[in-house]
Amino acid sequence: MPNGARDGGGDGNRSPVRRRRRVLTASTTRAQKFRALRGLGVLGGVAGLLVALLVLPTACTAGVNARDSARWFDSVPADLDTSGVPQRSRILAADGSTLATFFYQNRVDVPLDGIAPIARKAVVAIEDSRFYEHGAIDAQGTLRALVSDLGNGEVTQGGSGITQQYVKNLLLTQADSTAERNAAKEISAARKIRELRYAVAVEQRYSKDEILRRYLNIAYYGAGAYGIEAASRRYFSKHASQLNLAEAALLAGVVRYPFAYDPTRHPEAARKRRDTVLQRMADLGYITQDTAAAAERQPVRLKVQDVKSGCVTSTAPFFCDYVQREILANPVFGATSGDREKLLKRGGLTIRTTLDRRAQKAAQRAVDDAVPARNSAHKAAAEAMVEPGSGRIKAMVVDRRLGSDKVRGKTWINFAADADHGSSIGMQAGSTFKAFTLAAALDQGLPFGTRLMAPKEFTPVGYRDCKGRRVGDASASLHNAGDGEGGKPFSIVTGTQHSVNTFFLALEKKVGLCPTVKMAEKLGMRQATGAPLQQYPSFTLGINQVSPVRLAAAYAAFGARGRYCSPIAITQITNAAGHRLKVPSAHCEQALDRETADAVNYVLRGVLTKGTAAGQGIGRPAAGKTGTVDNFSAAWFAGYTPDLASAVWVGDPRGGYKHPMSDLCMDGRCYGPVYGATIPAPIWHQSMVGALAGTPASSFVRPPSRFFSKGSGEETAKPPDVRGMKVADAAAKLRGAGFKVRVGAPVKSDYPKGTVAEVSPSSAQPGGTVTLRPSKGPGKGAGGPKRRDEAGGPRHGIPG
Repeated sequence: MPNGARDGGGDGNRSPVRRRRRVLTASTTRAQKFRALRGLGVLGGVAGLLVALLVLPTACTAGVNARDSARWFDSVPADLDTSGVPQRSRILAADGSTLATFFYQNRVDVPLDGIAPIARKAVVAIEDSRFYEHGAIDAQGTLRALVSDLGNGEVTQGGSGITQQYVKNLLLTQADSTAERNAAKEISAARKIRELRYAVAVEQRYSKDEILRRYLNIAYYGAGAYGIEAASRRYFSKHASQLNLAEAALLAGVVRYPFAYDPTRHPEAARKRRDTVLQRMADLGYITQDTAAAAERQPVRLKVQDVKSGCVTSTAPFFCDYVQREILANPVFGATSGDREKLLKRGGLTIRTTLDRRAQKAAQRAVDDAVPARNSAHKAAAEAMVEPGSGRIKAMVVDRRLGSDKVRGKTWINFAADADHGSSIGMQAGSTFKAFTLAAALDQGLPFGTRLMAPKEFTPVGYRDCKGRRVGDASASLHNAGDGEGGKPFSIVTGTQHSVNTFFLALEKKVGLCPTVKMAEKLGMRQATGAPLQQYPSFTLGINQVSPVRLAAAYAAFGARGRYCSPIAITQITNAAGHRLKVPSAHCEQALDRETADAVNYVLRGVLTKGTAAGQGIGRPAAGKTGTVDNFSAAWFAGYTPDLASAVWVGDPRGGYKHPMSDLCMDGRCYGPVYGATIPAPIWHQSMVGALAGTPASSFVRPPSRFFSKGSGEETAKPPDVRGMKVADAAAKLRGAGFKVRVGAPVKSDYPKGTVAEVSPSSAQPGGTVTLRPSKGPGKGAGGPKRRDEAGGPRHGIPG
């Protein structure tokens, strides 16, 4: 946007795209003649009006009309708004580093002391050298320009001072419609008079220094840079306060014709224009001739910094997109979508977020390692990490790049988020939903040792939804897929460890479908589309389509001992004036009794040690649940520690049922059928280890004794026969078998003194305590150890 010629000071290097020429020649067309005459008429009108306006204030005694006109001209216009100009907004990570920038106009408003004094002098020298001497209207410069323009038959000198140029730029910047923009640019007497009147008002309202500051912050410097701070960063990668003489002169020279003097496009024209500014500064005595000559000998040294608007180039593009959608969709940031977009792209916001750079990097690497963006199988993966007890989203990744789906390896859909934050309609959750049935059962007081029969097939009847309606299908038969087994009873602990479908269908029936649904809802679960959860017997098997970020937030509540916080991405927003704006709250509440949450953690820890995800532990207390969706259409893993929770999804964006992972080969690696433990759990393992590196490990709280009223729920086993062994050797053997050891009081026996005489109990749960009783030796009349039976086994104790 050219700002027009201002100062009468010499410029021997006019724009290469704008040449001085006479309009009326022999070859001039009628249309050209008409436009020229119209322009001359406008200029003549402006000249006459300007002369009158310049005279009116000092000749107001000529009559009432002249007096009223003078008062009208001097009065402050009611519609003059100088409240601010569009500034770019930034999204910051938790550590303060920039994730993305948004703007209509790339502008950073700075105070006057944030602009190098030499840069201020350079602009005044070339734009309006009498700025500090004249009022709003520079009569001398304006009349000189008008005479020149009338003599040439076209506009060759604008004659506008810095104040008038500020007003012109302000009106153009504040224009919201095409009509307003055209009105701000049209060549007419009405526009010129309006600008002159506004200029008078501005001079009455602000000091010269403030007007200069505002002008330097609003002017266009080419290459998408508005304001001197953005221009300084764009061309030199430094703040405006750090500009040297040569750099300041270059920027001052760009303003007249930003495109023609853009140093990235026209370096030679920019250099010549710079030298013109330097010479003008020397002529005015701002610098010496020697200083100007030395600066002119310097080459133009650029260090270009390219600033893009939006999330595409962000280092956390899908998290950035989540934040952007949060602002554009949430009424807290404006009554209409247009208001919210204007706030984001013009409001100069500083948006501080929850993103943890370390967690984000670890999650992205884990997802990309397992499911590359352009993998041969066209699969995709997504992960979200949420902090227990706060709801803060620490990481959000997709294995794609943000962009058009027409380009392989890119997508606009954020598979980690709900539809309102990423366009995803969600994915079926699979067995990760069994955790809500588990929580509902423990919340009702069922102990760990509660055992239920898990048939090989299950007919889903006898269920009622939360409206009391019978739901189920007597003709259906649900069974245990690849992630479970059946045909025998399981406890709450072992049924969870083995993820037995029919066990959880039976448990859900015992607990009640509605209490199970309500438990999931209390922990923030809903469908990714925003719709309520579907209530059918297969609810516990994960028929609902959800997002990783919402599932991670639900599991985070277990890690926070039942305290649920809705996921949040923004911690603070300040506008250009430094005022804080209201941001969405996590609305934390105690959704689950603490002791019940402790019991859930106790059970889900076993999934990582003895269950479907055995071997995926992360070296600190952790818990989780695998999820394999019907027909291997998708796979999940959701896991957590008291410090961090995460949910991982792997599937096919083209449709999981059309493209199942029943026999997956990807980039030369073949997996066979993909379960939750096949790809998602290793992603979770790698990302959690990286995200928590350097963080002290926190422990879960042991659940109260009432949950152990029927035992630990673990499967029982027979301890090895250690009778006759030395106590120390026997204890070592039992510990090696996974039992704890206690030494009881010695007893008389036929075994040699000091060896083990008795072992109790005869069977125990893994991790249970076995008591050893040493032998005192034989009593009176004893004839040594009793003989063994004919089969070679011991007469007393546990068979071998």
